[in-house]
Amino acid sequence: MRIRKPAVAGLFYEGTPESLKKRLEWCFKHKLGPGKLPKVNPQGSRRIVGLIVPHAGYMYSGPVAANAYYALALDGIPEIFIILGPNHQGVGSLIATCESEVWQTPLGDVLVDTRLAKEIVKESGIVDIDDEAHKYEHSIEVQLPFLQYIYGSNFKIVPIAMMLQDMESSRILGNALAKVLKEFNAVIIASSDFTHYEPHDVAKSKDMKAIEKILRLDPEGLFDVVKRNNITMCGVGPVATMLTAAKLLGASVTQLLRYATSGDITGDKAQVVGYGAIAVLK
Repeated sequence: MRIRKPAVAGLFYEGTPESLKKRLEWCFKHKLGPGKLPKVNPQGSRRIVGLIVPHAGYMYSGPVAANAYYALALDGIPEIFIILGPNHQGVGSLIATCESEVWQTPLGDVLVDTRLAKEIVKESGIVDIDDEAHKYEHSIEVQLPFLQYIYGSNFKIVPIAMMLQDMESSRILGNALAKVLKEFNAVIIASSDFTHYEPHDVAKSKDMKAIEKILRLDPEGLFDVVKRNNITMCGVGPVATMLTAAKLLGASVTQLLRYATSGDITGDKAQVVGYGAIAVLK
């Protein structure tokens, strides 16, 4: 069995089960989080089709991310998560899922739906199977402990790392995801931070322009505003892919659950990173 070991345990989040659970609970209870621990609603309406979640270290972006996962718990119990993240490391295939059957975190094993991954590869024509693209990347990995905290081991994932981020690739992959996921109880998670290393007020102003396009379910407009305003949003491709798929899967409602910057956490607002938690629902 091929196992993907954690790359950033002990760095982006705590490396032991007990300390990691405490950090996750800190995220949920934080004033920038939902303020309380999540409780799964088995009778949830399952309206969430997609989520946008940040991927910095938990001490910075964890409380914002917790808003997305709190909403997810209330919404019910998905069976599969397609997790789209940028490839920051610049290694491996341009768009890649994995061959690994299991991803490990300090909270245990997460199963990969390798059969569904192969369907996405076949349907899209632009996704490769390449573990190298995931070996050192954090953007997908940091989502897993949140899911494990809520759902234990009762879910599977398909991770997709995107080094290539353009509208055409996002459209092709989004269309393929919508076609393949039509009969699945699935949620598409787009892992992205927003503006990087600008003053708080500048970052917030820029990010709200991008978020406005997201809330309008406008992936083309998102690419346009990111380019015109030089918004250093690392996961614009994953977000545009998710929006494309979500619309085809019947989504028509968006909710900005929380926006904050690293400066809201640390108090240093000179050079911040922007974080947003957004839900896309049918």
